[in-house]
Amino acid sequence: MKKKIFTAVLTAILAVSTVGCTTSAPDQGTTAPETTQPAQAQTQPEDGGNADTSSAETVSSEPKILKAAASFAYGSIDVHKEYYGWYTSIYGVSEALFKMDENMSAAPCLAKDAVADGRVWTITLNDGGAFSNGTALTADMVVKNLDRAAQVNERFAYLADFDMTVIDEKTITIDTGDVYPTLKNDLASPELGMMDLEGTTDFDNAPVCTGPFVIKSFQPEGDVEVVKNENYWGGNVKLDGAIFYYMQEDDPKLLAMQSGEIDCYNSVTSAALAVYSQDPDQYRVVSIPGARLQFYFLNEKTLDDAVREAINLTVDKDAIAAYLSGTVSAAVGPFNPSAAYGKVTVPAVDTAKAKEVLEADGYTPGSDGFYEKNGKKLTISIKYYAARSLDILAILIQEQLKAVGIDSVLGVEEDPDSTYLANGDFDLGLYCMIADKAGDPFYFIESVFKDGSYYDCNGFDDAKCEELIGQLKNETDTAKIASLTNEIVQIAIDDNAYGFAGLFNKTTVLRAGVTGFAEDIPFDFYGIDAQTDIQ
Repeated sequence: MKKKIFTAVLTAILAVSTVGCTTSAPDQGTTAPETTQPAQAQTQPEDGGNADTSSAETVSSEPKILKAAASFAYGSIDVHKEYYGWYTSIYGVSEALFKMDENMSAAPCLAKDAVADGRVWTITLNDGGAFSNGTALTADMVVKNLDRAAQVNERFAYLADFDMTVIDEKTITIDTGDVYPTLKNDLASPELGMMDLEGTTDFDNAPVCTGPFVIKSFQPEGDVEVVKNENYWGGNVKLDGAIFYYMQEDDPKLLAMQSGEIDCYNSVTSAALAVYSQDPDQYRVVSIPGARLQFYFLNEKTLDDAVREAINLTVDKDAIAAYLSGTVSAAVGPFNPSAAYGKVTVPAVDTAKAKEVLEADGYTPGSDGFYEKNGKKLTISIKYYAARSLDILAILIQEQLKAVGIDSVLGVEEDPDSTYLANGDFDLGLYCMIADKAGDPFYFIESVFKDGSYYDCNGFDDAKCEELIGQLKNETDTAKIASLTNEIVQIAIDDNAYGFAGLFNKTTVLRAGVTGFAEDIPFDFYGIDAQTDIQ
C-alpha cells in the first residue's frame, strides 16, 4: 500500500478521535483528568537545621500522587472474575503468589517458592504476608482463593480438578493429577490475586487485598483512585496514592501528557511516540519487546473458505507494521519467530491470487469494483475496540481489502469480551492479548484454539488440533513442546481461521522524574507497586 494512502488513513483517524512483589528489594466512559499537578519530592537541608526559605526549598506538605491513563475500565474490580485482576494488579491493590519479572520468569511474591515432584507441587508462602486490614495470609486462605477463582472464572475452572492440601500455615501441596509443568506461571496470573474472603464485604467495589495500595474510590467503568496501604507487608511504599483516568482512545492521552494532567501510560502509539521523542527532557520513553499480540478471528460461520483465504492473502502485515513504526513488529504466528515454538509459515501477500481465489469460487467484480455473488455484494463486518492501535489497524485492513474488491463495514465496541467475541457478531474480529506467558505457549493455544475455550468464537474446530493440544498440556520436554506448538499453530494458519498481524513492543511514556511504572516488565498487567516514585 502506498504511503499516501496511509497518510490519508491517519487523517481520517485523527478526524474521528480528535520484598513486596517488586522487581527490586523493598525499602524498610473517559473522564477529564483534574488539572492538579503531581506533588514533587523536596529535601531538607543537609545539616538538619532550619531551612532558609530565601535560598533553599522547603519540604512539600502535599501528598505524592501519581496520575496515569488506563485504557480499560470495568463495572467490577473483583480480582477473580473475568480479567478484572489485571486492573487491580495495575492499580497496585492485589498481588498473586508469584509475579512475572523483566526476564519473563515467575519471581517470588506472596509465595517464596514452588517446587514440583512429579505431579505434586509444594508451595511455600513468604513470611509476613498480610492483607491491608492486618489479617495474615495463610495457606488455608490461599486454597480458598484458588477454589473461588475456579468457581467464578471459567479460564481457571481447571483448578477445581487439582487436589490442594494445607500442610501448615505457610505450606500447600497441589496434586495436579497429571504432570503440569506450568503451574508456577499460572499462579503468577493476576486473576489469582489473593483477597481476604472473610474480610471483604464488597468484592465488586472494595476487595481487601495484600498490595501496597488500597481502593479509595472506584467508579464503575470510570476512574479509580488508590491510596497507600499503611499496613503493607512488603515494606515502605513511596507514593501516597494514584489516580487512574479511564481514557481508552489515544489522542486524549497524548493531550493529557502534554498538558501535564497525567504522568504516564503505556501502549503508546507511533504518532504519540514521534511527539514524545522530540522532547527527551520532558518525557522518558521506554520500549521493550513485549508479549502482546494483535490478531483477528475470521468467522467460519459467516465466511466461506475462499473469502477467508482471500483476506489473508490481502492483509499486508509488513505495511501495517511500517505504518505503526516503533510500536509493533509484523507477526507470522502468535509467538516471536525467534522462539523455538514460533517456527510457522504463512503465504506471502498476493492480491492477484486473492482475486483468483474469489473468482474461482463464483465471485465477479460489480460495477462499483467490489466483488459480488448471486447478486449480493461481498461486504464483511470488521469489529474492533478503540485501544492497542486496533482502531488504526481496522482502517488499514479496510483500505487493503477495498483495494482488491472486498467491501467492509467497521463497527467499534467498548468491551469485546461481552459483545462481538461473546456473541460471534463479526466476520473479522480484531483482538489484542498476551500470547506468551513466560515461555508458555500452551496458555494462548488452549485459550484460543481449543474447542469450547474462552475464545472459541469463530467456529474453528479441528480433530487433529484437539489431539495435539491434549498432548501439549502435559508435555515437559522443551523440544517436544516447540514441535507440538508449531504443528498446532500451522493447522490454524492453514485453515485461514485467524490472521496474526503484529507483536507489540511494550512502549511506556513517563514524565521526567517518574519511575517504577512496570516499564521494564514485558507484561502489561502491572502498573504501580511499592517502588513507584515521583522525584
